[in-house]
Amino acid sequence: MDDIQDHFSSLLKEQGIEVSAAQLEQFESYYRILVEWNQKMNLTGITERDQVYTKHFYDSLSLAFHLDVKSISTLADIGSGAGFPGIPLKIAFPHIKLTIVDSLNKRIQFLKHVTEQLGLQQVELIHGRAEEVARKLPYRDGFDLVTARAVARMTLLNEFCLPFTRVGGQFAAMKGSDPAEEVKEASRSLKELRGKLKKVHSFTLPVEESARHIVIIDKMAATPAKYPRKPGMAVKSPLL
Repeated sequence: MDDIQDHFSSLLKEQGIEVSAAQLEQFESYYRILVEWNQKMNLTGITERDQVYTKHFYDSLSLAFHLDVKSISTLADIGSGAGFPGIPLKIAFPHIKLTIVDSLNKRIQFLKHVTEQLGLQQVELIHGRAEEVARKLPYRDGFDLVTARAVARMTLLNEFCLPFTRVGGQFAAMKGSDPAEEVKEASRSLKELRGKLKKVHSFTLPVEESARHIVIIDKMAATPAKYPRKPGMAVKSPLL
């Protein structure tokens, strides 16, 4: 273990998360594959090792600082991109059954390579639009926890993600800047998609102290039949 991994491990320990030497090796392999594939396709603008550990790995795991991930069985990561937060959460909490949905097949191929190289089990990678996948069983109203990391405004995220969330489950939107205005703007979509705002957690990343926010939404009832609408509709005509 070198200084970067030691620091990463210590920061996690402060939050009650213990990672083994084998798990740290998985994080390091993930980093190496990310940088290697990033040379041929645009996965991330962050490639410095210490920054990847802080801004991608630690940031992804921050979800577990505010939710009891140990009690969660199924997790869906919508629009995961290079695998954040889903893959770091799967590494740290191997019991999770992880489903990742992404509309770009190149990213799904990258994630297949990552999961194979890291030996991750019970990971399903789906190439498709969230609006279409969420209409299929067993994905509709099917997951304990659904997450999306900084991919769109809350009004859109509610329509993309709440249809995946089981009744009694939660949707967690991971945000950078303060989402207060977005949350206010999203009140209609929350009501329509049968969600209820539980809490907004605010914190800063270690070292460079970037602001982070996690919006936690409870799923109160089954998704109405008309949602999600056809691909493109939520963007064209958001529920404002």
